Amino acid sequence: MLIVGAGPTGLALACVLARRGATLRIIDKVPEYFMGSRGKGLQPRSLEVLEDLGAIDRILANGRFHLPFRGYDGATVLGDHDMHADRFPTPDVPYASPLIIPQWRVEQILRERLAEYGGRVELSTELIGFEQNGDGVTATLGRPDGTEQLAADYMAGADGGRSFVRKQLGVGFEGETWTSERMLIGDVQVDGLDREHWHSWPKHAAGWVALCPLPSTDSFQLQAQIAADEPDEPTLERFQQIIDERTGRRDIRLHDATWLSLYRANVRMVDRYRVGRVFLAGDAAHVHSPAGGQGMNTGIQDAYNLGWKLGEVLAGASGELLDTYEEERLPIAAELLGITTKLHRAPFTGTLKEPRRGPETLQLGLNYRGRSLARDERDSPASVQAGDRAPDAPCHDAAGKPIRLFDLFRGPHFTLLGFGPDVAAAAITQRQGSSVHAYRIIRAEEATGNAIPGASIIDSAGHAYRAYDVAAGTLVLVRPDGYIGLISRLAGSVPEYLQHVSAGAYS
Repeated sequence: MLIVGAGPTGLALACVLARRGATLRIIDKVPEYFMGSRGKGLQPRSLEVLEDLGAIDRILANGRFHLPFRGYDGATVLGDHDMHADRFPTPDVPYASPLIIPQWRVEQILRERLAEYGGRVELSTELIGFEQNGDGVTATLGRPDGTEQLAADYMAGADGGRSFVRKQLGVGFEGETWTSERMLIGDVQVDGLDREHWHSWPKHAAGWVALCPLPSTDSFQLQAQIAADEPDEPTLERFQQIIDERTGRRDIRLHDATWLSLYRANVRMVDRYRVGRVFLAGDAAHVHSPAGGQGMNTGIQDAYNLGWKLGEVLAGASGELLDTYEEERLPIAAELLGITTKLHRAPFTGTLKEPRRGPETLQLGLNYRGRSLARDERDSPASVQAGDRAPDAPCHDAAGKPIRLFDLFRGPHFTLLGFGPDVAAAAITQRQGSSVHAYRIIRAEEATGNAIPGASIIDSAGHAYRAYDVAAGTLVLVRPDGYIGLISRLAGSVPEYLQHVSAGAYS
């Protein structure tokens, strides 16, 4: 497996595959790792992915929830506003709001996790050509010391908005570039502002400017809207000029810039995620307005979806499973492009009137309902359906130790939840193989005074039953990416479903 591009998307894909023991190489043409913030927020669903990959403690230690906007008109404070003020963890949603964290730090942590899985990024290694046939991909790699021919079963292009892989495949990248809508952006250190607020000046005639402190660093990310006829040279001097003019203050001083750039708004996406044995993911497949913080997160979700499917196919599952990557992810990208474009077009106030972001931006409600891998066999589906994200719930194991459903899901396996003490015993106790972990979910009153089987989980406070909205006797099969694949009351449906998606189940 060859992964081209070592940003968040490529690294997440590499981690998903490496923990399965897949042979892979991940390359990037740059000579050193990028150290700019670019994207600076992880949505709750991405945090759940990073928990599954074993990186969440490091991510949380280097980020911050609930950083409020502080709006100004010159030196006058207009007010403070946290657009996620009423969002806090619940039993089914452990991460309820975005985490502010610079993209380079996310990449650093993913590289560390990849190394723990035995992988590494090859820098100064560029894909300069490739060919494919029904058996694999032959890639030509260029390095300072020469070229190399590499044979791989599959290849993923996670090489950004200017993707070489996409261009070589001849896949179109339809959309718009809003040339008149530009923004200067960079990472700078700032004197004269506290680090407890996201400072914004929205009312200046020349455009808004904002300074966001980047957790676990000494820097702020500066964003400044600039008109089509304004100077766009991304220099520290130009950034300081904008701050002086638009804030009306002389005590705010910028220094020690580590990244300065000019951003032009692009909204584009592909019409195909796959050509033969080559896949596109992340910015190579879709580019967003930064409004709503969806770009990096959507790429991580692409990788998480593609990764488990590639892992199963590389281990022997049917190659038809890979067709579902485009089926599931392309509509999601289209939906999120619409959301970010709408947010981009909305006026930015930076004040107490800044609109609350809808739940769709958190990526928790995005689903694969109606797709070929979502099978709900109930006569009357409830609020949680096949294709939805599988909720978390705090429970206890048979020994009384606290355990979450997410603890059961963690890893590259499928998870079968049987609700009730007598539910489809054959489906849970028959030989499963390591690719499926099965558990009974038992209410507290059902466990009292009875012998508790070792594969049972006690729903002590009823959170699991409430979160899944199922009746006793129901089987719920959770995919390796934390989405519900099957809901049924028929034990025979489980092996039938698994034979189409898993290399090892019921073998």
